[in-house]
Amino acid sequence: MQEKIIIVDFGSQFTQLIARRVRELNIYCEIYPYNNLPEVTPDVKGVIFSGSPYSVRQEDAPQIDLSKYHLKYPLLAVCYGAQYIAQHAGGAVQASSTREYGRANLNFVNQENKLFKGININSQVWMSHGDTITEVPEHFELIASTESVKVAAYHIKDSDTYAIQFHPEVTHSIDGKILLENFLVDICGCSQDWTSAAFVDTTIAELKQTLGDDKVVLALSGGVDSSVAAVLLHKAIGKNLHCIFVDNGLLRKNEYESVLEQYKDFGLNIKGVDAKDKFLGQLAGVEDPEQKRKIIGRVFIEVFDEESHQIQDVKWLAQGTIYPDIIESVSVKGPSATIKSHHNVGGLPDFMKLKVVEPLKTLFKDEVRRVGSTLGLESFILGRHPFPGPGLGIRIIGEVTPEKVAILQDADKIYIDNLKEAGLYDKVWQAGAIFLPVRSVGVMGDERTYENVIALRAVESLDGMTADWCHLPYPVLAKISNDIINKVKGINRVVYDISSKPPATIEWE
Repeated sequence: MQEKIIIVDFGSQFTQLIARRVRELNIYCEIYPYNNLPEVTPDVKGVIFSGSPYSVRQEDAPQIDLSKYHLKYPLLAVCYGAQYIAQHAGGAVQASSTREYGRANLNFVNQENKLFKGININSQVWMSHGDTITEVPEHFELIASTESVKVAAYHIKDSDTYAIQFHPEVTHSIDGKILLENFLVDICGCSQDWTSAAFVDTTIAELKQTLGDDKVVLALSGGVDSSVAAVLLHKAIGKNLHCIFVDNGLLRKNEYESVLEQYKDFGLNIKGVDAKDKFLGQLAGVEDPEQKRKIIGRVFIEVFDEESHQIQDVKWLAQGTIYPDIIESVSVKGPSATIKSHHNVGGLPDFMKLKVVEPLKTLFKDEVRRVGSTLGLESFILGRHPFPGPGLGIRIIGEVTPEKVAILQDADKIYIDNLKEAGLYDKVWQAGAIFLPVRSVGVMGDERTYENVIALRAVESLDGMTADWCHLPYPVLAKISNDIINKVKGINRVVYDISSKPPATIEWE
């Protein structure tokens, strides 16, 4: 049984970061909203309470039954969690005279305490809170302070309950990793055996047991997630995995042929389906982005279902769903507001009647890549930029036509090829060209032109939840612009998108 840490999410923007830091220590963890907690099982080694945008003094502040975990498991409470436990034990939490946000230094540390082993006075920490614990009960011992925050950390005597007012998960807390390792290894007793190799072995064994001799169908996209899911499943059930790769006419240039070619060496059972005309026909005249997404999703299901029915006795649908997909769909306050339809989470139409298997649903994107490397996938597959499920259909703003697709495919190929030639492709999380519904005046030779505009997008990110625009070198941008304008008929202007997420999204639609 895989040991794990439970992270109780009270809505903090840093909750996923806590999970990432735990997993970097080769310890498995799962995030659960405070209002949807799991039943306690013997494999739980410890619990972490996250921070929260709420104040414990608010009437509608998140509440949980502390007895479920408190004093039963080692517990580390961060920020809101620290205030919550102190308040419920009879301590006092008050609004700070000024919001404490940013770097601070510990001017008192009890190095005899297990949590602070190896952490020295003056260690830098990161604060982000509007409330302060001003008083703790007698059975609480103070174990760290800063100049402005007396109760920066406490320990409940004769227990494995610890609480900190700062955030160890952010890089600004210099010794945050040491503190987390002290809690997870020394206090919880985690064995640090959750590696990509261990995940592969465990997952293949579980898939064999779950699927048996059943047939499974998987929609292969050529991307990282579906590729890793396919190879995992192939190692578990071999030829009982049937992969279907649908050409929706909205792929990158020459991608349909290259994806089929690159999978030949894996021994996968793949069928390519050319459905370009069906997709583009259904999209004719449609401009609304959400309607386009829904049409692309619906037609894909129709094509995929038709192909699936040609395989006898299929019982399962495999999906490359990863952990951020799950987290975004089950938030602290229920499902998140629909920013745009997600292509992995949301269920299947009733008529498909297939059970779903998601072998990667507990992994973050970087973990998927490590698992793929363990499985022997080539770096050119694992290093591919994420590509939206609806493809170029949402990178063409407004109506999608075959002519616009051809123009965008050419421009996008020039863009990506230039990034690779400049050694920048692997430094960018995601890059793509967008066809704008704008025409501008230009001059080519001695002639006036009135043609289309291409926007370039390149962002840096860890997992796509937040992203910042990339500062690409001007000479590279200049060459990309020049190549696109000179080589792609119909384009006479190129612009570069310098928006971050939030407030913008990575894709334009």
